[in-house]
Amino acid sequence: MPLVVQKFGGSSVADVEKIKNVARKGIREKKEGNDVIVVVSAMGKTTDQLIAMAHRITNDPNPREMDMLMSTGEQVSIAMLAIAFHSMGEKAISFTGPQVGIITDSTHRKARIKSINTEKIHKALREGNIVIVAGFQGISTENDITTLGRGGSDTTAVALAAALNADVCDIYTDVDGVYTTDPRIVPKARKLEKITYDEMLELASLGAKVLHSRSVELAKNYNVVIQVRSSFDDNPGTLVVKEDKSMEDIVVSGVAYNRNETKISIIGVPDHPGVASEIFSKIADAHIVVDMIIQNVGGDGKNDISFTVGKEDFVQTLKISKQLCEELGANEVRSDDKIAKVSVVGVGMKTHCGVAAKMFRALANAGINIDMISTSEIKISCVIRSDDLDKAVQAIHDELELEAHPS
Repeated sequence: MPLVVQKFGGSSVADVEKIKNVARKGIREKKEGNDVIVVVSAMGKTTDQLIAMAHRITNDPNPREMDMLMSTGEQVSIAMLAIAFHSMGEKAISFTGPQVGIITDSTHRKARIKSINTEKIHKALREGNIVIVAGFQGISTENDITTLGRGGSDTTAVALAAALNADVCDIYTDVDGVYTTDPRIVPKARKLEKITYDEMLELASLGAKVLHSRSVELAKNYNVVIQVRSSFDDNPGTLVVKEDKSMEDIVVSGVAYNRNETKISIIGVPDHPGVASEIFSKIADAHIVVDMIIQNVGGDGKNDISFTVGKEDFVQTLKISKQLCEELGANEVRSDDKIAKVSVVGVGMKTHCGVAAKMFRALANAGINIDMISTSEIKISCVIRSDDLDKAVQAIHDELELEAHPS
């Protein structure tokens, strides 16, 4: 029997009526002859509320206890959804991440899945149940509850689809697919019929909030077909699939942005081998992901090293950088939390030229200064002032002619 994994985010299960809507979608899939696994997030803004409560006690809550706290949100969702299925006459059973055998490493709040024991799920499916699994959580090899970080429910869904060899993983959200950019900024943004894993991975890592980057990475590694769909209608969504030759004809698939950026610069770093390794090893040891890195060659045997990290890691990274500045004999540390990143992405950039020139021209014509530039085979990113972000996205989208065409 075909197997479908469905994932519903917090906005899709925000209240009782929306939970009933999720149940109806699961039942419809079951009646079409599929086995069904439903992965859900915490209701609405529950996770944010739990985090805020903890921070009213202390600005530095213990990571292990935060995982204990945050994992409770999904437990409410899965139980409520199971009750909804039962009320509609459908067999269903709910499991937390630990109950279903999602084993992770021991990194609290950013754990990575190591393995999944699928035996309990297979048994429940054989018994005719729709299986409901709490997203975002697992259990470490030390038997502690862990959470997978923001967007972790996407990761749970794709990991289950990979482990169970599902036919498709439908990610239901409050948008009906992947667009060339955020329609809230550019109303004429166009919905994409399909997009490659690599493009989606870049868009997700660059700030597009439709899918979490770790879930896309998993999907690519295990060839899981993802479909991004709306929770609120039955229209076809956007397929995230393996690249084929025809996709190179589309030069740019989208314009992504990220407001969650901060920059730190260590000024006057002694210029000798091993310094960069020491800096970024210390930051990596704190499980902090560094995005863009630029080294400027200075004078008197010293360089300036600038890099970006997410806002959630800004305070800790700044503290580490100041310690490193003192240890290395650098001059000073400068920081900036009023930046943002705008990027263009497309597999067609591998075989077409001129995208960078158009992007830079669009920013220049809009009077926007570029602070940092980073490129890859299918991506160009620029760090700009956060106040200029919306204007930058619109200007680049217009310059690259990505708007929807009248039907």
